Amino acid sequence: RAAAFLQRGQCVAFPTETVYGLGANALDAQAVAAIFTAKGRPQDNPLIVHCASEAQVLSLVGDVSPEARKLMRRFWPGPLTLVLPRADKIPLVVSAGLDTVAVRIPSHPIALQLIEQAGLPLAAPSANLSGRPSPTTARHVLEDLGGRISAVVDGGETGWGVESTVVDCTTKPFRLLRPGGVTLEELESV
Repeated sequence: RAAAFLQRGQCVAFPTETVYGLGANALDAQAVAAIFTAKGRPQDNPLIVHCASEAQVLSLVGDVSPEARKLMRRFWPGPLTLVLPRADKIPLVVSAGLDTVAVRIPSHPIALQLIEQAGLPLAAPSANLSGRPSPTTARHVLEDLGGRISAVVDGGETGWGVESTVVDCTTKPFRLLRPGGVTLEELESV
């Protein structure tokens, strides 16, 4: 049912290994706009696109450097988000008008299954009202977003409780934009 909601352009919250995400079809500007409305999130704040495979990621981005591919191979699926050149098929609302897009492959089995069943990449920030703590349970999501979204897939408590690490791979050297589930030391080792 959650995959069908996503295919119809609706928003669905789901667990990842980090926190619960609020997902919508990343290729549908109207569906993505509904994320901003539900969260009360400023539209100048880019979203992370969650994918189920490296092939799906590569269909959404431009050139990927050999160094970025090393990070993909080492940390995906997992709590690492890479900022890469945005392919034209990604609506500007996802990237807040930037020519880059943030992408990751979560390691949570429910997240992966939902992305696969929907057959869509999912733009998905944390599933909370803007400015509130990121949710680690379905109950937390409902406390913030109940009545604002179509569904919550309850996968129990998330494992990390902290967001994914975000690395900008479009600069040389790469830049750490947000610390998270993958440490700077782990990144530097690769």
